[in-house]
Parts: sequence; C-alpha cells; structure tokens
Amino acid sequence: MRAVPENNTDPARAGASAAGEQPPSSRGGWWRRVTSVRAAGGPLAALVALVVLLALLSGDFLTTNNLLNVGVQAAVTAVLAFGMTFVIVSGGIDLSVGSIAGLSGIVTGWTATTAGVPMWLAVLAGMASGVLAGVVSGILVTAGRMPPFIATLAMLSVARGLALVIADGRPIPVDGWVATLGSGELFGFLPYPVLVLIAAAIATGLILRRTYAGRAMYAIGGNAEAARLSGIRVNRQQVLVYALSGLFAAVAGILLAARLASAQPEAGTGYELDAIAAVVIGGASLSGGVGTAVGTLIGALILAILRNGLNLLDVSAFWQQVVIGAVIAAAVLFDTLRRRRTGGKGAGPLRSPAVRKAAAAVLALLVVAAGWAIVDRQRGGGASGTRIALSLSTLNNPFFVDVREGAQDEADRLGVRLTVTDAGSDPSRQANDIQNAIARGVDAIVVNPVDSDAVVPSVQAANAAGIPVIALDRAPSGGVVVTTVASDNVEGGRLAARQLAELVGTGPVAVLEGKPGTSAARDRQAGFDEEITRHPGITVVASQPADFDRTKALDVMSNVLQSNPDIRGVFAANDEMALGAVKALGPRAGGQIKIVGFDGTPDGLAAVEAGTVNADVAQQPTVLGGDAMRLAVEATGDSEAADTSESGAVHSVPVRVVTARDN
Repeated sequence: MRAVPENNTDPARAGASAAGEQPPSSRGGWWRRVTSVRAAGGPLAALVALVVLLALLSGDFLTTNNLLNVGVQAAVTAVLAFGMTFVIVSGGIDLSVGSIAGLSGIVTGWTATTAGVPMWLAVLAGMASGVLAGVVSGILVTAGRMPPFIATLAMLSVARGLALVIADGRPIPVDGWVATLGSGELFGFLPYPVLVLIAAAIATGLILRRTYAGRAMYAIGGNAEAARLSGIRVNRQQVLVYALSGLFAAVAGILLAARLASAQPEAGTGYELDAIAAVVIGGASLSGGVGTAVGTLIGALILAILRNGLNLLDVSAFWQQVVIGAVIAAAVLFDTLRRRRTGGKGAGPLRSPAVRKAAAAVLALLVVAAGWAIVDRQRGGGASGTRIALSLSTLNNPFFVDVREGAQDEADRLGVRLTVTDAGSDPSRQANDIQNAIARGVDAIVVNPVDSDAVVPSVQAANAAGIPVIALDRAPSGGVVVTTVASDNVEGGRLAARQLAELVGTGPVAVLEGKPGTSAARDRQAGFDEEITRHPGITVVASQPADFDRTKALDVMSNVLQSNPDIRGVFAANDEMALGAVKALGPRAGGQIKIVGFDGTPDGLAAVEAGTVNADVAQQPTVLGGDAMRLAVEATGDSEAADTSESGAVHSVPVRVVTARDN
C-alpha cells in the first residue's frame, strides 16, 4: 500500500479507523468526542464527591487558603502529568520524567550560580536539558527500537546520575525571580505555581486539540501501523512526543526548585508514578489513543486533594499510602473494564457499571480512612486543646520511628494532640505537609528537615502565619525557629572516625555513606573526613553511598570486599547500613573487621552487645523527640515565641559512643 502524503492526511480519521470506528463526519465531531468535559465525566464526578466528603469531614478543607494550598501542591505533579499525557495518548510510557525534573532544576541552579549566567538564560538552559533528555529517549524508542519502558528507565538512571554529578550530591540555592515564582502571589492572592499549572493545562489542551501533532498522537496511540500507512511519520512524531514530555518535566523541575528555593539532586524521585497515576485517574488509557488535558488536570487534583484531606483528617502517613494506592488501582481497573465492555469504542464512562463499582470502592476506602481519623481524634482528646504538627523526614528508618515514639509519649503525658507526617525523604512532600499544618491552624510545628535549604520557604510561611517552629535533628538554613533540638551530626562523624582509628590502629577502611544530597549524610561524612585525616595510619580505600538502607548496604559492602578483601574497618553512617555490612562480612564482622555505626537504634545497640558491631554513635532518638515536644508546648504558651526575628539557641542532646563494655 502506498502511503498518502503527510499534508493530505487527517490523523483523526486514521485513529478512528484504527480503533474500528467510523471516522467523524466533521472535524468538530472528532473534537467533541476526544476533548469534551463529558469524556472526563467519571473522574469529574469522583472529584466532586471527594470534595463534598472532605468538606463534611473537615472544617478546615473548604477554605480559600486551603484550596489555593491544594492548587500549589498539585502544580508540579500536574505539569509532569501533562507531559505524560502526550506519551500515554500516543501509546508509550515515560519513566524518566521525575529524574529529568531533578536534572533540569540542577542545571538551572548550577548555570545561574557556578557559571554565573543571568537567571533567565539559566532557566532556558534547564528547559533545554529536559528537551534534550526527551529527544534522546525518543531516539532510543524509534531508531533504537527499544521498548519505551526500557528506554525511559535507562534515561531515569542517566538523568538522576547527571544531577548528582553536576551538583556533587549537594543542593544548589536558587534565588531571584525564580524563588519568587515558587512562593509569590499575583495581586497578593493567586500563587504563581497555580498560574503555571493553568498555563500548562491550556498549552496541553491546545496541542492536543489544535495541532497536527496532537491529532497524530491519538492516531498513533490507536494503531501505530495504521497511522504509518495513512502517511503519518510515526518515528518523527514519537520523538516530538518525548521531547514535549521532557520539556514539561523541565518546567516542573524548575517550578519545584523555585518552590524549595534550592535545586535538589534527588528532587522528583518517584514523581513519574504520580504523573502516570494522574493521567490514568483522569480517564486516559494505558493502551493509547484516549486521554485529555481536562482529565489529567482532574486526576492531578484528585491526588492532591486526597493527600491534603487525609492530612487534615490526621490519617496516619501509612494509611495515606494505602488509600492513594487503592485509588490508583481502582482507576486502572476501571480503564481495563471499560475497554473490555466497550471494545474500545469510547462509550461514556458514566454509563458503565465498572465506574460505579470503582467509585463505590474508592468512597468506601475514604469513609474507612475518615472513620479511623475521627476515632483517632476522639481518642486523642478531640479538636480542642493544643495541637502540634510533627513533620519527619522519613519513617522508613528505625531512628525516626524512635523519635516519633518519644514525641508521642511526651505528647500523651502533656495532654496535647500530636499529628505526625512522613515526608518520605522528599522535600516537596514535606513542604506540602507543613502547608497543610498551617492550613489547619496548629499551635506549633516541629520539623525534622529533609534538607536544611529546601525547608526554608516552609519555615518562613509558618513564621508569617504566627506559628512557632521547632527544628529537630537539623536546623533550617533560613527562617526563624524557636530552637533546634539536635545532636551534632558533624561531631558524631568525628567521634566515629576517632573510635574507628582506635579500633583499627592502622590499615585500610571502607565507608558506607548515607543518601546523596541529604544534610545528615553530608554532615556525618564531613565530620568523619575531617577527623580521619588526623590518623595517617588509616587509609580510606572505598567510600560508597548505600542510601541509609540495610539491603543496599549489604550489596555495596559485598562489592567493596571484592576489590578490597583486606579492609580492617567499616564506618556506616547509620545503624541500618551497619547491620547490612554485618550480613555481608559474616563471621569477620566485629572481629577481623571492625564496624562503627551511627544512630543508637535498638537494633544497632543490640548488635553492639552481640559483638558484631564494635561501636555505635548513639543519638538518643526518644530523648530528641520528647524534648522537641516539650519545647513546642512551651512555645505555644509564649506569646513572643512566634514574633521573634532571630532563631533561638540550639538545645543539644549529647551524642556518645557506645561499645560492648557500656551495655
């Protein structure tokens, strides 16, 4: 069959034929079928039901301030999801958008600070890096014949690695008008991130509705071979699709850096999953050929409202993950059932029993979560009394679980209501958690920053709201805090180096570093490096990150042993990594090879007592949590605490080296 020349081809007609439909009799008929709000009727109904439910359950939800807060929180995910819409509509997938967002933010920050170019040019460089990454993915898919899943998975790793290399694992401050973009407001009312979201939504709608490329996306997603035979240059259009995805990811990354006032090398980790979820919840089909800008916007808003509402209802951070995962599963299930029932003919989702079943399941989960929150609120003394918000950098670490337990015990003793949120090592999620706490009007906020620079805008927002802030474990680099309750991570690193040198005497040692880009990893490593140079008999032959994770430490330590079988000591920047090293070293752990851990968790101290870990730099996490809670309650009764212009003195909880003879 001879292909029809491209300029005589109607991709809409090709897509309709590929799907087994009669082509629309007019261009207007195609647009009504593809882009009408009715096509997003199911997600829109779910959004309305969710808003009504949360408005009934929380008096803080349906306020102007909180709704704008939801818009700000949805902005980054929505912009990423708009780019993902192009890819999914055309029948592909892009797993690299989160990493590209992080890379683009780093390129922008590095170009402006290190290279010294004007900020507007730095922003263009960041956007160009996103487009370039997208083009490379598109070429791998088309010319390289690689499945989109594999090609973009490779780009995910490459982009994240480049971000870490360029930034050297450290955040890069972002200031000027870009920082204003993240926290400023138009006319003192409408946040700039919401304006960016609106602009991205309009651009996506116009591309899908008013351009040849948009019509080609639907045709390729419906049937790529039919689109090719009808004259569409499929390869060229697919490269364009991934380039657009990269561009939107870059905009999201720059917006994220603006919101945090710093470009984080780990920014955007896992955001590709939220982007895919938003597109699918919005009614797009993972098989391609179906999807709208309106639906994607609704999907992103559903995710943001869910997280915001569950925060307002004080639902456990762990239950929040269950509910959000169930919503995503229900959306994918609905997509599968819809395609089975309609045979791909695009019947309105509101007419299908599948949507009613999915909506019922989602509402049931929300009711269960809300009921749990109400019971928990009643058990905690109701909405009256002092309310404290505790934002932890992660709960995927026994140390911070102990911090939470110490804080909860002290809150129970003092009779105050404590709400704990888990940032999941994501500075942006922590910013959302703190904004939600401000919207609830809590009496004080205790924050354990994921990153000292990224938390500054959130601390300043709490300052502006007159809410006293207590820093925990590490201090923010700006804003005003009543006090910082902390162990000295740098001093802890020095103590660890001193102890390891004493245990080993002379010889080669290895270091298991924490998660690149986190302040705890930087500070502990800095203290260790500073002190170990004073012991010339010690040689660090390997220093590799294991991300504060026991399993990764097991793998990294095993690899280090292959090239350095004669090491005599190991410093692990937390207890989880020390325990992973113990598994890798086997019978040599604590004997032939000395191990020094950091944190003083129950598992770490048990290993010290057992002799598999020789020493542990103990931070007393329960004391940290309890002291922070007590000081937060004191700050709520001090009328001057939130009005001071300078941060208070550090409240130190001493670290100490624990060995077997101390137990």
